This record gives sequence, C-alpha cells and structure tokens, in this order.
Amino acid sequence: MDFLLDPNLAYLILLGGVVLAFLALVTPGTGMLEVGALFCFLLAGYAVYNLPMNWWALLLLLLSVGPFIYAVQKPKRELYLGLSILLLVAGSAFLFASDGWLPAVNPLLALFSSGLVTVFLWIVVRKSIQAASVRPTHDLGALMGLMGEARTVVHQDGSVYINGELWSARSGKEIPAGSHVRVVGREGFVLVVESVNQSNS
Repeated sequence: MDFLLDPNLAYLILLGGVVLAFLALVTPGTGMLEVGALFCFLLAGYAVYNLPMNWWALLLLLLSVGPFIYAVQKPKRELYLGLSILLLVAGSAFLFASDGWLPAVNPLLALFSSGLVTVFLWIVVRKSIQAASVRPTHDLGALMGLMGEARTVVHQDGSVYINGELWSARSGKEIPAGSHVRVVGREGFVLVVESVNQSNS
C-alpha cells in the first residue's frame, strides 16, 4: 500500500472519487458509481491519513462543491463554475503538505487534471439534469382525451392514428375503420379508445 503514499497518485485517486460521486448524484440507481466512489475515497483516505495534510486545502475542496452544484442547476452561471474550478484546483494541489511553500502535488498535474475533470462534470451533469427535466417524447398521459382516426377495425385490437403517430388500440365496442376516436385510457402501450359518435350518443 506504500505506493498510495505518492501525493500525485493519491491526488488522482481522490479526483476519481470526486468524479464518481458527482456522477452518482445525477444518475442514481445502479449503485456501481457509489461503490466506485467509496473505494476511491477509502484509498485516498489511506494516503490522507499517512501523509501530512493541509486542513485549509481540504476546506477549499469541500467549498468547491457548493458553487459547482449551483452552477449546473441553471444556465448562465459560469462565474460560479469558475469559482468551483479555482477552489478545486487550489484545494487538491495543496491538499498534501510539503516542506516548502510549493504544493506536494505537481501543479501542472493538478491544473490539467482538475480542469479536465471539471469540464467533464460540467457537460455530463448539465446534460443529465436537462434530460431529467425534459418531458418524455412518448408521454402516454398526454394522449388522454386526444382525438384521432381508426385505421383498422378496433375492438379487441386494432390501430389508430393519434397525434401524428400510429398506435395499437382496443375498444369496448367495435369501431369501424375510418371512424373518429378519442383516447379514454391506456393499458401499457395500448391505447383504449372510444368512437366519438358513441361518446356523443
């Protein structure tokens, strides 16, 4: 385990844990990202425990999370993203203490890696949030009450043309092909329809 006591390697492992943790926040469900983040944090924790550390740098790392989350929630908050990058780079580069004023982690490695990770997270996290907020293309609930046309005879099965698409459908009463229909329910991806004439009678 002594190889983990290299500040540069420990820094990269810690950064990997940060990436997996952020991804786990926006794409929960599988548990694999959470396990990977925990594993990285345990390995980095071993290095943090055995290497001299600057506590103020750890505080900078923790403070970088807030502006990042705030920046990805809504567009046009690049100032907060920049602040998050600055805190992340400074905190990670100076996390491990050295004898002099220079950081124990190679500054070029810290700058390149932190910048790359932050840009990656910015793209992935924003896209995940946007995808979660977009209404599904096939929102079957939105079809309720819409009118269309029976393309075949509809009873136990059949096809109807609703909202520009052809759907499988069924009805409690037989509906001739070409009749106007209204969506009154659904069973999975099968629409339940009724004849407009029947509903008006």
